[in-house]
Amino acid sequence: MIKLEKVLYTGKTHTSAGGRDGTSRSSDGNLDIRLSTPGTAGSGTNPEQLFAAGWSACFIGAMGLAAGKMKVVLPADLAVEAEVDLGTNHAGYQLQARLNVSVPGVEREVAQALVDAAHQTCPYSKAIRGNIDVVINLI
Repeated sequence: MIKLEKVLYTGKTHTSAGGRDGTSRSSDGNLDIRLSTPGTAGSGTNPEQLFAAGWSACFIGAMGLAAGKMKVVLPADLAVEAEVDLGTNHAGYQLQARLNVSVPGVEREVAQALVDAAHQTCPYSKAIRGNIDVVINLI
């Protein structure tokens, strides 16, 4: 297990009242959401959507770091569409995921190098590496 040498930030939330059918609020109050089980008529978000949003935002940040090192200007319309599937197999509930990365106006080989570098450095990518099936598509 990899231990941190220095903590840069701690995200802290309190989730209650039913977990997937409850509420979650961050310690600073900036996040205050209702949760709903995927596929139900509930009006809240779910952990898979939250994971997809967090991972895609982090991935774009990692692409920015890679672009700085490669001296590449990222386009303003850079986008990452994250898809996180919840399913089952013989071991019970599992996740699998896809990132569809759009880097308009950047040469495909350069864009692929940025995506590859980001996947190596993004903390979310590191956390799930080897634990779930992940496909990253440059679109």
